[in-house]
Amino acid sequence: MNLRAGERVDYVVTWLEMTERPAFPRPSLPAGPVSALVAADAPPAWYFLSLYDAVGAAYEWTDQHRRDPKDLDRFLKHPDVVLYTLLRAGWPHGFFLLDGRSEGVCDLSYFGLVPEAQGRGLGRYLLQTALHVAWDRPGVERVTVNTNSLDHPRALPLYQKAGFVPVRRTEASRVLTRDREIIGN
Repeated sequence: MNLRAGERVDYVVTWLEMTERPAFPRPSLPAGPVSALVAADAPPAWYFLSLYDAVGAAYEWTDQHRRDPKDLDRFLKHPDVVLYTLLRAGWPHGFFLLDGRSEGVCDLSYFGLVPEAQGRGLGRYLLQTALHVAWDRPGVERVTVNTNSLDHPRALPLYQKAGFVPVRRTEASRVLTRDREIIGN
């Protein structure tokens, strides 16, 4: 279905959780160019937003641009919030952000690859690594994530294959900021 910027679209948000550490081992980085997974120490908002846009622009990731800049800055600098960037061949291929501000819970708040990095086996590596890093945090009893039907169509199956279980679905709507083709999840 093709939709135009300015049109209202309904979508479904799926909330998922994992209540025990995954059984799969910590993954090895796929073969290829020089790579590193780097944790950012209190990153500036512009850095987070550049990754957020590079990964999520095609999927209507716009909410963080409407957030109060001071609130976003406090969030990113909170000691229980950590942003990880996958650098490969000298440029960001993807990122994930873990939010451990709620006792016993680590939320995989953001996760994804830039379009140029998709289809190379990096998504599975990045997600499995994110899950191990989340479970390594002291006191974690549950890891959560949410996705919606505007996200990449492989997002929900990838989360479920990694061990997440849907616990709730909600419906929402928004006005699109760009033209797009909606592909069902």
